[in-house]
Amino acid sequence: MGDREGVAPHPDPLPVAVVDNHTHLDIRRRDVADAIAPEGGDERTTQDVAAALATAASVGVDRVVQVGCDLESARFTVDQVDRHPTMLGAVALHPNEIPALAEAGRLQEAWDEIEQLSAHPRVRAIGETGLDYFRTGPDGHAVQQESFRWHIDLAKRTGKALQIHDRDSHDDILRILAEEGAPETTVLHCFSGDLAMARECVERGYHLSFAGTVTFKSATGLREALAHTPLEQVLAETDAPYLTPTPERGRANAPYLLPHTVRVMARTLGVDVPTMCSAISANSERVYGSWQTS
Repeated sequence: MGDREGVAPHPDPLPVAVVDNHTHLDIRRRDVADAIAPEGGDERTTQDVAAALATAASVGVDRVVQVGCDLESARFTVDQVDRHPTMLGAVALHPNEIPALAEAGRLQEAWDEIEQLSAHPRVRAIGETGLDYFRTGPDGHAVQQESFRWHIDLAKRTGKALQIHDRDSHDDILRILAEEGAPETTVLHCFSGDLAMARECVERGYHLSFAGTVTFKSATGLREALAHTPLEQVLAETDAPYLTPTPERGRANAPYLLPHTVRVMARTLGVDVPTMCSAISANSERVYGSWQTS
């Protein structure tokens, strides 16, 4: 977190509306000036989701995928997709949730509820699932991998897209997808791999979703990976309230800040902004279906 405070100003509107492929509208960061709770972590709130969506739409982000990655946020997601026609949902158990659930003997129960919630017709993806070796140590890797395999199977059984969280676990992500057989539609959320991984994912037909990290000055390798990704396999996201793009780093992220990322993506791919926007929109509809279809 930097030393900047307050809410980021609105970027210039995009010329063609796009989709935020991955956002968490149930989470507010506590470490920003407009937070509603004391400092120290994140908190679920009753923030005005309709207002957040309207603000995003005012700058050309007119649809979102709300991601619920534990039981509480998955329930929130299913409730909200019924209220907002510009929102579709994804539900899963985040890999960092898995070791504690397993230790408490509640993992199967949690899987069962995620499967029930995933049946909602406006839940179009299973995610975010995957592996996280940054926050979970070696003792938790095996059960994370077991859960990842379970979510892959759920995505295939339900015919829904798979949204993957991959942190410091690139090789195992690719290995398990190959062993299990990836769902027909697979998305690497907040892609963080290098050029070699991007080429492998592209060859396998996966979609790569780029977040605010691609705008960071230090992210030359990530932009190289993006530059070698075909336009028809690219998505864009905020992962709000995290990963705020340049030039607003140090402030909480939100869907309305996605235009900053989209413009950097366009420059990196060597296309104009309308072309970039149209590709993101078309790719998102191909992955998730129509937002207007119940």
